[in-house]
Amino acid sequence: MAESPNQTVSPLRITPLGGLGEIGKNTWIFQVNDEIMLLDGGLSFPTEEMHGVNLVLPNIDWLIENQEKIVGMVVTHGHEDHIGGIPYHLQRLRIPVIHGPRLAMALLEDKLREAELLGRTQLQTVGPRGTVRVGKYFLVEYLQNTHSMADSYTLAIHTPVGVVMHTGDFKFDHTPVDGRKFDYQRLAEYGEKGVLCLISDSTNAEVPGFTPSERSVYPNLERYIKEAPGRVIVTTFASSVHRIHMLLDIAQKTGRSVCVVGRSMLNMIAKAKALGFIPNFSDSLLQPVQAANSLPAERVLVLTTGSQGEPMSALTRIAGGDHRQVKIQPGDTVIFSSNPIPGNTISVVRVIDKLMQLGANVVYGRERGIHVSGHGAIEDQKLMLALTKPKFFFPCHGEYRMIRRHAQTAQEMGVPAANMLLTENGDVVELTPESMRVVDRIPAGVDLVDASRSTMVNSNVLRERQRLAEDGFVTVAIALTPQGTFAARPQISIKAVARSAETRNLEDMLRTALERTQGRFGEFRQPLEAGALGYQYDWMGIKQLLERTVKQVTREMLQSHPLIQVLLQTPLEAPVTSLPLAVATSA
Repeated sequence: MAESPNQTVSPLRITPLGGLGEIGKNTWIFQVNDEIMLLDGGLSFPTEEMHGVNLVLPNIDWLIENQEKIVGMVVTHGHEDHIGGIPYHLQRLRIPVIHGPRLAMALLEDKLREAELLGRTQLQTVGPRGTVRVGKYFLVEYLQNTHSMADSYTLAIHTPVGVVMHTGDFKFDHTPVDGRKFDYQRLAEYGEKGVLCLISDSTNAEVPGFTPSERSVYPNLERYIKEAPGRVIVTTFASSVHRIHMLLDIAQKTGRSVCVVGRSMLNMIAKAKALGFIPNFSDSLLQPVQAANSLPAERVLVLTTGSQGEPMSALTRIAGGDHRQVKIQPGDTVIFSSNPIPGNTISVVRVIDKLMQLGANVVYGRERGIHVSGHGAIEDQKLMLALTKPKFFFPCHGEYRMIRRHAQTAQEMGVPAANMLLTENGDVVELTPESMRVVDRIPAGVDLVDASRSTMVNSNVLRERQRLAEDGFVTVAIALTPQGTFAARPQISIKAVARSAETRNLEDMLRTALERTQGRFGEFRQPLEAGALGYQYDWMGIKQLLERTVKQVTREMLQSHPLIQVLLQTPLEAPVTSLPLAVATSA
């Protein structure tokens, strides 16, 4: 709890490692003196230029250097952008205990079991208005909120400087599907007592009004499913427990059996049912996926992952005709109960096009009323500010324009501009009862996980992959004789340049230039030591000359910068300094 006002108060340092200026990898550091409490540990997904990358994590090098100070972690809810990075962090980091909601902890337990990391930390569940002590300086109360994922919380963090409220992801849903309402009363009580700083979700800061209730999509989903003449395939986020709950209810009302496709969807339904977030429906409602082909078409609803066009997701494979068990049939109706996350629009559109080409009727788009956001719009954000009445304001969870707009809303609600900060990942914010300011900065880059999900991708490797994708690859292999001449014609391999005609012309130009270069090899001939007959070649110097020649010709010819590799084989019998195989890579 906070210290007495007339005592010396230790400042609180708050550092976001992810989630500012972006959507995803939400990760926070709270530090008082020699104790660190972490809040969430999320991930995000790669952009198109991140070739071979599967996941993007915040860089945790600073945490590794200071891990003896970590006393625990608190988790707001179970979305991947809030817990997905934790198993990867635990491979390199010691976190004694992780506190969080039941559903989030159940999902995290499965992740840790799969990664063989269950013994690395303790998982402790927390319920509404539950409090947890984390180290000497932090007491955290969990306040039920409403979001697109069940069992989601806003956190009231008691610190030596005062109460810091972290909203987590939220909207004010007055008619939640599971009946678990936002704890308005406790928020207001904290506002009356005094919230020193509010850290608040900015995702929909540019959207006017209130975000509609999750329940508002029910009538439209029911209508489209009722009117569909054949099979219905619905895709949504696997984590959208409330949406899944409604779809199961609609299927039962319309006499359709539900076949679930996608491991993450199956896992989420099993966990949510076990914990009571999805009620028990009749035993006959859920059927194995094989039944999608054997039951009458008008009696089938397929529930699948892949709403964001992910390359390996079930729906993408169905659209490509590559799924072993589900094939699109003319007359199928496919419903996208989601909107594309920024950056995924092209992938989603491609999937929609393929589904239509296979004869499916595809229902998608904001105007259909089949999806609502889980994040509060401007009026939700105003209500949060009105209830908590913070002295300082720290907008988070969003791209820069969202965070900036949220700050403007806070000013409209009476928070002085001098009492808020627009920061970046890595900025160390020092908070006292009288001030909030940036005092330092720590490394806050990204760690990239490759497609195997087991290895980090080096930034140099990523740059090389990008160069390969953009400009191609040129390899030249040359063997030299002891006399400093070519043992055979240079072998040239050119991959992924723009046009085949350029490839043929480049090969001819390179051979001509390399043959001319032979005339300069004499510059690299040196006499042997005094008293010895003969001479020797500076093979490394020749290699560098060949590299420069290949680079110059290639870039002049292609007007681009492909990766260049020169493989030089020098004679074994050369008297001095010869290299059996010299490999040079030019960036």
